[in-house]
Amino acid sequence: MGFYLQPAVGGRILDRAFWREFLEIEHVVAIKVAPFDRYRTLDVAAALAESGRRDVALYTGNDDAIVSDLLTPFPGRVRFAGGLLGQWAVWTKNAVELLRRCRTMTRCEVSSDTRGDVLQLLALGAELTDANAALFDPVHQFAGCIPGIHEILRRQGLLAGRWCLDPHEDLSPGQLEEIDRVRAAYPHLADDAFVREHLDRWLN
Repeated sequence: MGFYLQPAVGGRILDRAFWREFLEIEHVVAIKVAPFDRYRTLDVAAALAESGRRDVALYTGNDDAIVSDLLTPFPGRVRFAGGLLGQWAVWTKNAVELLRRCRTMTRCEVSSDTRGDVLQLLALGAELTDANAALFDPVHQFAGCIPGIHEILRRQGLLAGRWCLDPHEDLSPGQLEEIDRVRAAYPHLADDAFVREHLDRWLN
């Protein structure tokens, strides 16, 4: 499985020619596409289309473009099969529902009946991008991304704290306030009620 990781967290630029050659490896079954860059995402999708392979799945890791990736028919009829996302480490029940809605929409003919649903999903995608900015901390080059996820899980009772392996790793300045803001602005993104309902059973 290939993994296109964004340069801000240690990845490197991998051009279309790299992905075309990578797709010549017979046992490749999937690529996680997470460069956080539309041009580079298109490079992977185009390489897959050019390869002629239909046995390789693309998974979005672009936390800033989840819905766009899941809805977009890329050139050569290439589509993302799903997501392998840091954002889906939290609010997972609602993430599963979002994936279901996007997959349903990609099977429909766009018409006046479905256009409103597409627009609603794209608006939801913009909200997710805003929420992910709070969780993943791009303002500080993603320094607070793991503590950000841990803070959500801590608030839900799934973790006792937001500690990391590195004892000095914590939320960035202003990140806690940003998390508070997006939780208040987008309560429908969270699955707090679902977690509360099952928490005792899960922890036992």
